[in-house]
Order: sequence, then C-alpha cells, then structure tokens
Amino acid sequence: MVSAFVFLECTAGRSKDVAKQISSIPGVRLSHAVTGPHDIIAFVEGSDINTLGITIISKIQAVSGVLHTTTNVVIE
Repeated sequence: MVSAFVFLECTAGRSKDVAKQISSIPGVRLSHAVTGPHDIIAFVEGSDINTLGITIISKIQAVSGVLHTTTNVVIE
C-alpha cells in the first residue's frame, strides 16, 4: 500500500464543497478544509504508486474548483 498527503489550493469560497466531493473518491481516506497556505489536506492510499497517481491526477485534480495540488508520498 502506498500513501500520500495531498495539499490542495481551490477557487475562493469552494474549499468545503471540494473537500466533501474529494472525500467520496475511492482511495481518499480523509479530506478536510483547513486554514493556512493550503485550502484542503487529503490523505490518499493506493495499492501501488501508479494507482495513487491515477487517483490524484485523474480524479482529485478533475474536481471542479481544484486549482493546484502538491503531493507528499509517505516513505514509512
């Protein structure tokens, strides 16, 4: 299993809605609107790095309101 924290920047005023939409994507374990330099922090898991990448690039980045993502893969 491969895990990552994904930090998202969103269109102004859309953070809570985007976090809710992202939380319903398979592989997304947590998704919260937060304060600070990022609008949302999500925790994502996949069976391998390719599955993780597909979830982030094809599903999370495709959500309306997502402007930018930064992915930090867990190395434990």
